[in-house]
Amino acid sequence: MKVLEIREMPAKDLRERLEAERANLNQMKMNHAISPIEDSSKIRKAKKDIARMLTVLSQIENQDKK
Repeated sequence: MKVLEIREMPAKDLRERLEAERANLNQMKMNHAISPIEDSSKIRKAKKDIARMLTVLSQIENQDKK
């Protein structure tokens, strides 16, 4: 997911998507622990997407406070 796509989302939708991505990451980690997944870079990509979402969300919240 690209930053421009994330910035276009409303804050409420972004929070919901963030929770869904976190749940997906946890599921991938558990599945990888049981039997290694074919493309382990998906875990790294999911972490980066979550970090992007958190960054944009904090920027949105900081703009609202001003």
